[in-house]
Amino acid sequence: MTVTRYAIYYVPPAQAEWSRFASSWLGWDVHEGAPLDHPTGTGLDVAAITDVPRKYGLHATIKPPFRLAEGTTSDALAERFAQFAAAAKPVALDGLSLTRLGRFLALCPSGDQLGLNRLAFHCVRDLDEFRARPTLDELEKRRAGGLSSAQEQALVTWGYPYVGDSFRFHITLSGKRPKAELPAIEAVLRDRLVPQLPMPFVIGDLALVGEDSDGRFHMLHRHALSG
Repeated sequence: MTVTRYAIYYVPPAQAEWSRFASSWLGWDVHEGAPLDHPTGTGLDVAAITDVPRKYGLHATIKPPFRLAEGTTSDALAERFAQFAAAAKPVALDGLSLTRLGRFLALCPSGDQLGLNRLAFHCVRDLDEFRARPTLDELEKRRAGGLSSAQEQALVTWGYPYVGDSFRFHITLSGKRPKAELPAIEAVLRDRLVPQLPMPFVIGDLALVGEDSDGRFHMLHRHALSG
């Protein structure tokens, strides 16, 4: 597989009942790098609802997708990621809740998120030498939605605006949908997914993932946070 971009994700465990459903909901298995059938009997066009986030698979972004910097290698990135995970500590939160973020739906953590935010920032910072600097077109695409001064500074420094105080951990479950559609989607997810969500919710490992030439993401390496 030719990898066009890399990223660091939290990828929920494949064996958990809630993550099996949520992966099927999205229609892509990032663990196996293969499509999945959507759940049946929902009364919804799940394929349309999940079209945009499908290629990423079930995940939460820790370090956003980046092209490999000139002079670095994928092997060196994998080694550095393993070292980072070995030194980082697991993060425990109270749980996950189904949340509206604008016009899309996601799972967001509840409880003290200081340790989680610190983990994400350190990951962005400590692996930054492997990130190729963004093109002007990539920067302008990020700016199109409007950025605060802090987000603009983060974009310039880290290539991504939602770092530090602007970071918000979330596991995306839909693309942007008309507001009128959201209650029906929420009703299905509250019935089929929410009762399975873990309490507490523990982030005990992270994954290095790669984007293929079709834009779909695959797991490359997974390491426990064992610091």
